[in-house]
Amino acid sequence: MDVNEFDYYLPEKLIAQQPVPNRDESRLMVLDKATGEIEDRIFKDIIDLLDPGDLLVMNNSRVIPARLYGKKVPTGTDIEVLLLTEKEEGVWEVLVRPGKRVKKGVEISFGDNELMAKAVEYTEFGGRIMEFSYQGKFNEIIERLGELPLPPYIHEKLAEPGRYQTVYARKPGSAAAPTAGLHFTPQLIKQLEEKGIDIAYITLHVGLGTFRPVKVDKVEEHQMHSEYYELDAATARLIKEKKESGKRVISVGTTVTRTLETIAAKGEIAAKKGWTDIFIYPPYKFKVIDGLITNFHLPRSTLLMLVSAFAGKEKVLTAYKEAVNREYRFFSLGDAMFIK
Repeated sequence: MDVNEFDYYLPEKLIAQQPVPNRDESRLMVLDKATGEIEDRIFKDIIDLLDPGDLLVMNNSRVIPARLYGKKVPTGTDIEVLLLTEKEEGVWEVLVRPGKRVKKGVEISFGDNELMAKAVEYTEFGGRIMEFSYQGKFNEIIERLGELPLPPYIHEKLAEPGRYQTVYARKPGSAAAPTAGLHFTPQLIKQLEEKGIDIAYITLHVGLGTFRPVKVDKVEEHQMHSEYYELDAATARLIKEKKESGKRVISVGTTVTRTLETIAAKGEIAAKKGWTDIFIYPPYKFKVIDGLITNFHLPRSTLLMLVSAFAGKEKVLTAYKEAVNREYRFFSLGDAMFIK
């Protein structure tokens, strides 16, 4: 399958640079995957589109201040480091810029030597494995020295940096937000629970696998990068109960989808933790999810391919064309889509 089949026209003015003032007042496009019918709503209307007994599964990963600015030792050359995945304590897979300046053995200093890093290996995706040395707690140090790593298509600083976290983010580890969840407020979650809609959480730490661009011509040749996930026993049990009783399991985002489908591919839904590099594209038979809440994704991206696998490529591309015509806001800080 040609990657160009997942391309579409998007005016730059529709790429959201700031979130809407209230999280749950983003626009919501509702797409019926059976008929292709499209409806325009507001996100907080999701409560009217869900039934008692439905299960929403959310990703509780928290974005860390993963972008660090340092100096190469001893030359003082400016180096930017993006933390991707913690391999073991003090050892991270990272992206570096400019990459040609960071060869194996190079040392980088951050915050007047408060944090030091040494490049020890190259990765197959053009990154580095770095060993960090420091006194104290790593998370506390990067909270002081790091920045939230906004995607490159966002050119403005966020007026409220906290808006790039979900209200239920708990477990630090992501290099990018699971953006489908950014539309939920504590009040909306409470209202959903009061209606009888169950909510459960998984963890997938968003890394290079989620946002790495597709650089090959054929979809099947793209290789996903591994990301760490966790599913606990209570959530696994709830998902099984919903599937057995015929209730809907609705994924809040592509990261949740990839986690649940990874676990289902390994056998029954049960508590698991590990690494996933699952790549979902048409045709794919979904084993767990019955509905999907998601944002509008980049052209030619693996996320658009996943959504196309769920709702059908032609229906999705038609919906995206309509979203452009109706001036929906696209990508991480933009509007949402509910595929039912």
